[in-house]
Amino acid sequence: MRAIGIILAGGNSYRMKELSNKRAIAAMPVAGSYRSIDFTLSNMTNSHIQRVAVLTQYNSRSLNEHLSSSKWWDFGRKQGGLFVFPPTVTMDNNFWYRGTADAIYQNLTFLKNSHEPYVVIASGDGIYKMDYNKVLEYHIAKKADVTVVCKEMAPGQDIERFGILRMDEDGRIEDFDEKPMVATSNTVSCGIYVIRRRQLIELLEKCAKEDRYDFVKDILVRYKGMKRIYGYKMEEYWSNISTVESYYETNMSFLQPEIRDYFFRQYPDVYSKVDDLPPAKYNPGAVVKNSLVSSGCIVNGTVENSVLFKKVFVGNNVTIKNSIILNDVYIGDNTTIENCIVESRDTIRANTYHKGENGIKVVVEKNERYVL
Repeated sequence: MRAIGIILAGGNSYRMKELSNKRAIAAMPVAGSYRSIDFTLSNMTNSHIQRVAVLTQYNSRSLNEHLSSSKWWDFGRKQGGLFVFPPTVTMDNNFWYRGTADAIYQNLTFLKNSHEPYVVIASGDGIYKMDYNKVLEYHIAKKADVTVVCKEMAPGQDIERFGILRMDEDGRIEDFDEKPMVATSNTVSCGIYVIRRRQLIELLEKCAKEDRYDFVKDILVRYKGMKRIYGYKMEEYWSNISTVESYYETNMSFLQPEIRDYFFRQYPDVYSKVDDLPPAKYNPGAVVKNSLVSSGCIVNGTVENSVLFKKVFVGNNVTIKNSIILNDVYIGDNTTIENCIVESRDTIRANTYHKGENGIKVVVEKNERYVL
């Protein structure tokens, strides 16, 4: 593909509450065995993009460990590859990334040293499958300056947390509001953009001179009347996990057979870092209904309509319903967990009861199982 990829994976969201205390949003576990960024990285490699930069910042340790080897996404190559760019102190700059545009600008050398004519910019917190070649073909056909991938959301969803846009009959964006108080349209930006590389460099340099740091507000919104900015409508499944509720709903959607089939049994595939773990073990008396149970789990109790990530131990007489249990959690005997998200590496004491009464409850036990 005649493009390089940039993945924005350095952000934090207060809407994730305690779940973002340990990790970046792009490193959030999804669908039992994956991370959020795996979907974007898989889309990049499946679209034959050979050079991809991941811009990290907030709580990046877990994300950096996950990206420590690029072979899982087929980026271990002599030409191109996967590049991870955390913020660095230089002679000219000692700031952290002050926004999405500033993050790309601080790594402008990556753009200038590349030879591909186009750039695909994507966020690391989207769950979807997409061939970016189709977006690029649309971008070229429309002779667009910038193409924004968008999606029409169903009524009743919380869309005010997205960028809201309106397009004319030809697909050109007429109006773009970033996280408005009241949405005037149900078409939202998916955080995926295609732009010519030289034009991106020019716009970033202009933003830097004017102390502007945000890609959406200071480029897309500001230039919507001057540049040819088009929208590419996405029809397939897409979800953003930047809130506790959306994270819960996204994981629970993988309990639906058609969603699992779409992501994991239809070409192209979704790739992730592989851990050498034994298959899940179900001891006598275990009851599992409509759940995802990952490798390394040991189940003794009852699990219904739930997602168990890797290395979860479920004790005797335990009942887990409509919940998400993250990696490496020990659940003691006679425990009930319902409508909850249990943080990774927690030890849930025996004879305890956790239930989300008004929405989803995030369970974080303040105990240390690993002692130096």
